[in-house]
Amino acid sequence: MKIVNNINELPSPSFVCEEALLEKNLKLLSYVQKEAGVTILLALKGFALQSTFELCRKYLQGCCASGLHEAILASKEFKKEVHTYSPAYKEEEIEQIVSLSNHIVFNSFNQLKQFKEKALGKASIGLRVNPEYSSVEVDLYNPCGAYSRLGITKKNFLDDELDGVDGLHFHALCEQNVDALQGALKNFEEKFAKYLSSMKWVNFGGGHHITREDYDVKGLINLLKDFKQRYPHLKVYLEPGEAVGWQTGYLVATVLDIVENEMNIAILDTSAEAHMPDTLAMPYRPDIRNSGLANEKKYTYRLGGNTCLAGDIIGDYSFDEPLKTGDKIVLEDMIHYTMVKTTTFNGIKLPSIVIKKDNSCYQIVKNFGYNNYEARL
Repeated sequence: MKIVNNINELPSPSFVCEEALLEKNLKLLSYVQKEAGVTILLALKGFALQSTFELCRKYLQGCCASGLHEAILASKEFKKEVHTYSPAYKEEEIEQIVSLSNHIVFNSFNQLKQFKEKALGKASIGLRVNPEYSSVEVDLYNPCGAYSRLGITKKNFLDDELDGVDGLHFHALCEQNVDALQGALKNFEEKFAKYLSSMKWVNFGGGHHITREDYDVKGLINLLKDFKQRYPHLKVYLEPGEAVGWQTGYLVATVLDIVENEMNIAILDTSAEAHMPDTLAMPYRPDIRNSGLANEKKYTYRLGGNTCLAGDIIGDYSFDEPLKTGDKIVLEDMIHYTMVKTTTFNGIKLPSIVIKKDNSCYQIVKNFGYNNYEARL
């Protein structure tokens, strides 16, 4: 691992995770665990930066995985509890998944019937249910939206097929506050409370934006305590992803060229499509350090990615000084859910991975090149 002392010495583009900010989030999550008496797992689908796992495992109790490869990563690198849920498991993978998992959650009674015998006595078995509480505004990220394939609705729940089932799992949130959890939990209990007496655990899923500045942490702790008072025999799990990586780092890119077509357009060595696809899918406008809205500051530019996709546009931003070739652009809060979604579309190089240490030096953890592109095709 190479160590540098200045952001200008970093390879470009680079994801930079600040260790001190990550630990701040982890300490808050650990506090919630202790105060509420619950177990918090790291959702690898949102944050899977394995070079930080030594730090993460000091505060969190394990990982939740979405399939075989995440389960392998959790078992191999995190080395604590592994809880696995997938919309559907494959016959050729199920035995390995079971062997790696402490909990395995099935999405349907069909899958439960198909694989229950392989899991019994090896992993604690759960079912994902759909509380049919829809508060997420963007359909792409709404697990309880209309016609959702995720979880069993009350109408389709088979009361007489619960033999061997230890727990229920629900997930209804996306980057939301405790009021959304209150609504989802109310629906969950109204529809499924009668089954809880025979269960050992309940998993409240993810989407809890616990580390966001305006999140009602006290309200969450009280809600969890109240639930545990009603069901003292149940172990309660939460599995946030974005709350772990929230505002823990950024993406550093470089201006490669500036062209003009009715406005100034800066072409960067990164890509919205390949390196931060949620900016197009959500969509949302990422914050850029020392910038303003279009025309808010003196010099306005459209920032574009370095692929041939016409819509590979990050957005329009203004700056106090004119941009020039070689300038660094810092896109804020690009660690959670961004790093895990990168691609090599158009053959573009993946961003390097960097950890900013407490002493302000930068540890270059990983660089990528042609072999990473070739190996995927």
